[in-house]
Amino acid sequence: MMRSQAGNPLLMSASKPNVGRTPLNNVRRGSMWPGQAGPSQATGPQASGKDPRPLREKSYQALMRRDIIEYLRSCGMEITNATLANITAKDFRSIFNYLIQMLDPAYPFNPGARLEEEFVPALKAQRYPFAHTISNNWLAAPASMHSWPSLLGVLHWLVELCKLKEHYVKSSHPTLQLTANIPDEFDSVYEHRALAFEYYANSYAMWLEGADDFPEPTQELEERYARKVEKVQQELDEINKQTVAAREQLKELRASADPITKLLEQNKLLKSDSVKMRGILDVKAKKKGKLQNEILDLKATLMKNESDLEQLHAEHEKYLGIVRTQNLSLEEVQQMNTSYETLTRTTEELKTKLLEAQRAVHSTEIAVTHRSTAAEEALDAYENLLATLGLFPPLQPPWEDIDLSLQLNTAAGDTRDLLVGADVNQVVLPTLEEIAARKRAERAALENEKMQLDDALERVTLACENLEDENGQLQNKADAINEQADNLRDAAQQEAYVASQEASRLERELAHARTVALANGMGVKSKLSALQISYKEQIEKVDRLKEQTIHAIVKSSEDIAEMKKEVAQHLNEMREFAEAD
Repeated sequence: MMRSQAGNPLLMSASKPNVGRTPLNNVRRGSMWPGQAGPSQATGPQASGKDPRPLREKSYQALMRRDIIEYLRSCGMEITNATLANITAKDFRSIFNYLIQMLDPAYPFNPGARLEEEFVPALKAQRYPFAHTISNNWLAAPASMHSWPSLLGVLHWLVELCKLKEHYVKSSHPTLQLTANIPDEFDSVYEHRALAFEYYANSYAMWLEGADDFPEPTQELEERYARKVEKVQQELDEINKQTVAAREQLKELRASADPITKLLEQNKLLKSDSVKMRGILDVKAKKKGKLQNEILDLKATLMKNESDLEQLHAEHEKYLGIVRTQNLSLEEVQQMNTSYETLTRTTEELKTKLLEAQRAVHSTEIAVTHRSTAAEEALDAYENLLATLGLFPPLQPPWEDIDLSLQLNTAAGDTRDLLVGADVNQVVLPTLEEIAARKRAERAALENEKMQLDDALERVTLACENLEDENGQLQNKADAINEQADNLRDAAQQEAYVASQEASRLERELAHARTVALANGMGVKSKLSALQISYKEQIEKVDRLKEQTIHAIVKSSEDIAEMKKEVAQHLNEMREFAEAD
């Protein structure tokens, strides 16, 4: 059995009644000819009507010829415009046979038959909707005016059908039933049918060759479905892993605390940090303002010193001009030179002393800078400690009007103005000592309260231990009572069993006595009466033992209930005592 591209029943127009028919809901591109009737008209009401295409219009014929030529050339067939302009019966038959073979390679053409015998049957096999309008007489001269438009329409319809088939074959649609295009994982019914068809075809071919078993097709089909199952199992395992991970994550989320609680705590902490940071920023802003004021004061002093220096330079130039204009004698010149030398030496000494003083001032300035830096760092640490201890204004009563913050003013001329803020000795230190004393007193009170709570806890613990001992004793007592009740119950049961055995024996003797009395007459009535009396005594004894057993059980139950009541009362007293302390 040979399989070609015609082996797919969906591609065989002769064996498929719906080949070449366009479904009403088909989303594929339709024909580019607006007036062309679809192939689906073969079974519609228009099957017996006329062809609605404008086949006799020259422009429409030119378009059909161009489509036919382009398609045949794309298929590798040599054809020119002149071939269709004045076509011969031979060329028409070769083109017609070629197009039919393109649609159905297995179509059974008869090489010895005439075209008139095969033309209409071939069109009907392809479900040409207007095959009934074709006359075989046209095929003798296909280029004639009355036959060529219809025959050209036939060729054009076959070309459009070939294009449709090529588009369908290249689309890789599942209905093609190509097993090579089926993936490892598939669900389409067409893919299952394709595998089944391939299995049936291979098995049938082997059966035609005489084989009764088909291991190779069966193994191939089983391997194909095994790959599908393996792929599905892998996806299922992956989904299970994701499910387990998701459940673990869900379990962790349910076990963890509510995220909103953690966020609220973080928000509260950030708010408190924000309040502290605002206080520190306010302090830094005040310090910045004071530093800006100091810089402005220094700039004003610098400008004043520059103006004084310019004034001194002007006076110096003035005195030099006066000296140049004076007319002095030799003695005065010598005296002036001597004075100049003296003044020069004095100036050099003064410069040396000034340089030493500048060095001393520079060293002093460096030391002052270091001391100022250390003082600023100490004040920063002091401010941070105040912020940490919550001693920024407003303070708790009675210190609500006191500001403990201090600032350093290095530009102050008076040492008493270096620290800006409340007086350290009179306000800050006494206030801090009072706060420390109060905190120490509060700590001592808390320690005393802690000691009292520890003592109360020890007393409660001792009371609990005593109650546990009493509870143990009561439990031992209850166990003893239960054991005694069990012994009484066992004894009563044993006595009841013995009494029952005795009653049974007496009943048997009584029955025997009655039998003997009936046999020997009424002479044994006295013996029967005695036996009846003994039987009644045994019955009364059994009843008495039952009552004693029930009474003992009731008494034991009352003792146990009383014991439980006392234990519950002791536990309530212990709880009240613990809550009161």
